[in-house]
Formats: sequence, structure tokens, C-alpha cells
Amino acid sequence: MAESCLRNEVKVQFEWGTLPPIPDSTGFAGSFAGTAGNVLLVAGGSNFPNGGTPWNGGTKVWYDKIFALETAGGSWKEVGKLPRPLGYGVSISTAVGLICIGGSNAGGHYNDAFIITYSQGQAVISSLPSLPVPLANTSGAMADSCIYVAGGIQAPDAKVTSNGFYMLDLRKPAAWQTLPPVPGASRMLAVAGALGNEFFLFSGATLKDGKRGYLKDAWRYSKTEGWRACAEMPHATVAAPSCAYPLNKHTLVILGGDTGDDADSAAVLRERHPGFSKAILAYDAGNDTWQITGDVYTRREADAVTHPNNSIWAPVTTTSAYWNGCLVLPGGEVRPGTRTPNVITVKFKH
Repeated sequence: MAESCLRNEVKVQFEWGTLPPIPDSTGFAGSFAGTAGNVLLVAGGSNFPNGGTPWNGGTKVWYDKIFALETAGGSWKEVGKLPRPLGYGVSISTAVGLICIGGSNAGGHYNDAFIITYSQGQAVISSLPSLPVPLANTSGAMADSCIYVAGGIQAPDAKVTSNGFYMLDLRKPAAWQTLPPVPGASRMLAVAGALGNEFFLFSGATLKDGKRGYLKDAWRYSKTEGWRACAEMPHATVAAPSCAYPLNKHTLVILGGDTGDDADSAAVLRERHPGFSKAILAYDAGNDTWQITGDVYTRREADAVTHPNNSIWAPVTTTSAYWNGCLVLPGGEVRPGTRTPNVITVKFKH
């Protein structure tokens, strides 16, 4: 159990655990995840099956399976299918069900939005208004019954990222509104978060002529004040589990992410890639400060390089979901091209 101090000497403890692995030997990255009532859902995502990787000729495959976990001591069940194989969109848990927005598959990027509810052991899908543009690798969060979606890329072959910013008010969800664009560099794979009626956007990667740049800037948005800059982050947290966890009324927590330190050598490192950052960052919106508050729980076994699915690494390109008093990190990518079926949980005590 790790411990740290935040503003006003609030002590935070991280109590780590695991849930049953997602029922796929390879695991998925980019899945939609969240809750429908008391049930945890994980849907879609992609992997490289049969030991494939980007550098050995492996082909990325997208999936449409929806899995449900009804109790922490239970087993995952396949309970339905998405409208199409899909991943790398935005997941928003609501009192009604899990809202899924945008995403991609081998055929391209999409602007669909829909909600997954759960009834009599089956997933039920209902359509919502579509985004104004197709988006994948985008980020989103809900603040004051409004869903905000920011950044991403509009097509698989896009050479630049988007700075688009959109909002859907669930109290009158007739259509998405286009809001002032995200300031600074356009970006994808940022971490979104919300405190009260404010939306936050942290880090991400920008594309210029197809080359990725890692960002450390941070922004907050409110309807009354628009966009405002936050203090620069200690390091980039690209593709960290999103949304950021609201520890209290003024603090958001980000778990890990890709700092970009090994980005240029990833193709050379391959299976020797050390994995992504374990650092836990906390942003205090009240005094606009950052702290490194601990490490994501990991477990590296002796054969971790050749059998990473037997070990627990800090994941990226996964959605964080709050369920049964825990923040859940289901699956994800533990190094470039390598997925995991493991499901990590954390309870925050302060």
C-alpha cells in the first residue's frame, strides 16, 4: 500500500487488487468500459492475435464482443455484441447505462454514439445523436450531465490530430454542440476528467506530418469561463487510463501513461520494451499544482518478457471505470503491440 500527501495534508492510500481476467488469452486494448446499473461492462477493442506484433507482420483485429461481470467474485460472461467491431472511442458511465462514442476499426473511424443497458443478462443497445465528425483516439468525460469530447483523429491515415471540442447535454440530447476548439497543440490519446461542472484535458500526443509529439500541457473548461491553462505536468501521460479519477472536489488522479521516453526506440526494443510509466500524478485544481503520489501496482514475474500476460504491468489505452467502490483498469496495452487480459483494481482511502 502506497501513501502520499496532497493539499491540506490529506493522506491518500492506494489499495490494489485484481478481478478475474477478461476471457481472452491475448486481451484487448481500446475497449469501451464502464457500468450499466450494478454490472461492469467491457466491450470491443483490438489485439494482435496468435502472437502477432506490428513488427512481425501481425494484423490488428477489432472485436464486437460485450462482456459483463455481475459480481467481483463472479465470472465474465459474453452478453451481446456491439453494432460493429469497434474500439478507441470514449466511454461514459451514467445512471442509465454505458455510453460509447466514436471509435475505429479496420474499415475506418466512426461518429456513432450509443448507450448499452443491461437487462435479464443481456446487453441492449440504443442509438444516441452522432458526433459531428468521425473520431478515434479521442477523450471525453461528463460534467454536470454534459458529455464533453475533445481531440482525436478523424481518419486512420490522418497526418494531423484534431483540436475539435463537442458537447452533448443529456438533459436535452437532441444534438452535439460544437464548442471552442482545444487551445494549444491539437492532440489525441489525452486524459480527460471532470470536477463539478468543469472539464479537464491532460497531456496527449500531437501529430505533425504523421510524427508523434508528446505533450505536457493541461487545460480546463467551463461554460462560464471557457478554456483556461493549468500548470504544466511533470511529464506526459499519453494514453493513460481515462477518465482521471476525482479523488475529492478539487483533485484528479492520473494512473501511469506513456511518457514518450522510449518512443523512438520502441521498434528496436520490441519484446524488451520496459513498459509504460507507473507514476501516479495528482492535480490539485484548487491551487493549480501537480504531485507524483505513488506507483501503479505491478507484478513482474521471471518470465515477464516472454509471457507478459502472466504478469501485471501498468496498462495504457484502457478505460478506467468506477465499480463496487473500486477504480477498475480492464485490459489495455502493457508495451507497444502487447495486450493483457488482466484487470487491476484500486481503492483510494484518504
